[in-house]
Amino acid sequence: MTRKFVLTLFSILFLSQAFAQGIDEAGLKQLNFYQDSLKHLGSTVINNDNELVRKNASYQFIKTLVSALKTPNSFHFPFDSVKTITLTRSPDDKFRIFSWHVANDDGSYRFYGAIQINTGGPLKLYGLEDYTPLLKNPEDTVGDNRTWYGAQYYTIIPVGVTRPYYVLLGWKGNNDRSTKKVIEVLSFQNNKPVFGMPIFNRNGKKRDRIVFEYARQASMLLKYVPSEHLIVFDNLAAPDKKSKDKLETYGPDLTYNGYRLKDGTWHYMDNMDMRNVPSDQDETYIDPKITERPKILHPIKKKQIQ
Repeated sequence: MTRKFVLTLFSILFLSQAFAQGIDEAGLKQLNFYQDSLKHLGSTVINNDNELVRKNASYQFIKTLVSALKTPNSFHFPFDSVKTITLTRSPDDKFRIFSWHVANDDGSYRFYGAIQINTGGPLKLYGLEDYTPLLKNPEDTVGDNRTWYGAQYYTIIPVGVTRPYYVLLGWKGNNDRSTKKVIEVLSFQNNKPVFGMPIFNRNGKKRDRIVFEYARQASMLLKYVPSEHLIVFDNLAAPDKKSKDKLETYGPDLTYNGYRLKDGTWHYMDNMDMRNVPSDQDETYIDPKITERPKILHPIKKKQIQ
């Protein structure tokens, strides 16, 4: 079987799938054109040595993405050749999240993202604004898409309770010394996204989200085990007693903890036997250039959703 034949077969299969989802030939041609532009811009966002060029490319990426998503039935277009962003679809097919980062020259990151709702009609899109620097207590803060604790999400877990919500697992980066990962919560109130919910119970104290910080050179497992309704993660520990207050020195100690779902709430489980859980790398990590976090011009408005 020749490479040309394989590519032709793939194109036929993709076209069939696209048409089945309601994308006509003109729409598909337009989306492929936008995809090529996004691919080029995404590469500049990640690889260019000039911080200003990276940021400008990200802003142009946003404009191009919005234009692309205005194409009818764009929700069903995979954008799978744009490798520099993370695109994650909810298992119930109700929405998908685009997320990516721009590395700053000081080693920190700024995150960008958007939530596209599967309306079956006109575009419904929520831009995500990274307000990380102004979230002083992120584990105890509930906000919306304009006060977002930025991250790149690689897993979406739907939880069907009285008030449905979704748990998101994401890579957050941090600075030139440490990396962060996050267990986030997304729900929709009055058809608008809400981030954070007090559903993580550890020793009777509830948190709105869970944030992990560890040494940049380390790798942390954070994954969902559907059969167990369990989020499992490496236990992070300091290398010695003198470093216990320095999270940038922390790393996995070969033990595991987790959060198990029960009646809509996630309960902390300590020192779990997870010998069959494979080792995992940062799933959305893109080796960034060591590139000043943009100044935040507007004060955050902290919200608490009842």
